[in-house]
Amino acid sequence: MGKRREGREAAIQFLYQLDLNRETPAALSPVFWSLRSSQGGDPTPAKIRTFTEAIVTGVMAHAQEIDDKIKACVANYDLHRIAPVDRNVLRLAIYEMLFCPDIPPVVSINEAIEIAKKFGGDESGRFVNGILDRIRGELSRPARQAAPPAS
Repeated sequence: MGKRREGREAAIQFLYQLDLNRETPAALSPVFWSLRSSQGGDPTPAKIRTFTEAIVTGVMAHAQEIDDKIKACVANYDLHRIAPVDRNVLRLAIYEMLFCPDIPPVVSINEAIEIAKKFGGDESGRFVNGILDRIRGELSRPARQAAPPAS
């Protein structure tokens, strides 16, 4: 598994815990990383941890805007009725699509689909793909390219 995939999976787990426990990221962080390392034996490498925490911080900083995008795509359906795993996979991918120009949107979508299949229910991959594809259609940047670096 690639380092970024591992970081995204950890971010989904972190966001899931935040979503269900209503803790602050700072309060949850030591417990989360302790539990994660006890399951796999080795502590998470610093590079992956940094990537994960940057994603979590970004998602939390833009939570309202991200949730508004999800709500617009699932009209007449309450955000909290979406399975927590799917909801947080969507949040992560939408964050990357809107606020991480160095990541092509199709990469965010593909990663989200694979993570949803791994952690979600039978229909999670299709559900996540449908929502993210609608949002991708609204973007003003190419779907298959990273944005050029800012000058």
